[in-house]
Amino acid sequence: MALLDVNHLDVRFALRRGDVQALRDVSFSLERGERLGIVGESGAGKSVAAFSLLNLIAKPGYIAGGSIHFDGRDLTRMSDRALRHVRGHRMSMIFQDPMMTLNPVLSIGDQMVECLKAHRRISTREARAIALRKLEQVQIPSPAARLDQYPHELSGGMRQRVIIAIALLLDPDIIIADEPTTALDVTIQAEIMALLLELCEKHNVGLILITHDLGVVSQVTQRMLVMYAGRVIEQGPTREIINAPQHPYTQGLINALPQMATPGSRLNQIPGSMPSLDNLPSGCAFHPRCGFVERADGTTRRACIDEVPGFVTSGNCRVACHMVAEMLDRERIPAEEIR
Repeated sequence: MALLDVNHLDVRFALRRGDVQALRDVSFSLERGERLGIVGESGAGKSVAAFSLLNLIAKPGYIAGGSIHFDGRDLTRMSDRALRHVRGHRMSMIFQDPMMTLNPVLSIGDQMVECLKAHRRISTREARAIALRKLEQVQIPSPAARLDQYPHELSGGMRQRVIIAIALLLDPDIIIADEPTTALDVTIQAEIMALLLELCEKHNVGLILITHDLGVVSQVTQRMLVMYAGRVIEQGPTREIINAPQHPYTQGLINALPQMATPGSRLNQIPGSMPSLDNLPSGCAFHPRCGFVERADGTTRRACIDEVPGFVTSGNCRVACHMVAEMLDRERIPAEEIR
């Protein structure tokens, strides 16, 4: 059994004009010590998926269907008291902006001690000793001095290291990192990601990394999900998807990378923009932006416009695309005729 098993997750936001479906039929799993990447444009549903795992969706959002099994227990059916034992203890989260995550009026040491004492019956002295060890693990210089400093006294990179140290305080089984390097410069980003990868490998901690950066995903994760308009549209081994993307949206994301453009020419881009969740196109949500709705012979794939694509298995990947399904069907015909 996988450590984390998400099945057919449906998340909605209750608005006056009606419910808006933010996640639709999202399913994936995570083994102990495995590293999973979730990628997609802004508005694809990546952060909503992350917050759903810990049931941290603020009202009017709610989990409308599906299950989230963690170590055999369904988190969607847990009481708030039982969930508090999971949050921060068994599953930790690293948020996008460390300055917004840390309390500006409490010292780093006070915040770390408070977190430890909320989950364990230990003295303040013992908690400070654990906090110091975790700061040492994340390679913060002069860690003893940092315990008595406040967030505004630290640089962005050091604040993010503190957040990682807090996430590791209770030796969790899974860390969910929601764009952990967004507010940092490129060199610090590389240091933070290398540190996170090293810590996860050393302590056999599962990692769910949410990011726009396909370069980071390719270097850090073993499997990845590609999301579009609240739905997973491609998933499989990271290396296989990066090297041979099958869904047109995934192909567009990779082609949009700066290194994929000819020097001196305009960067490649996916035409159009992510649709509003309360006004999704019919059929495949990506079809208004997709260059493969029209076949090479000029005919239109009506299924792209009329039907939501189901998943098909291609290699080691699962892809929700009518074009891929059509190609796989064509590949099977000669084999069947030979028999």
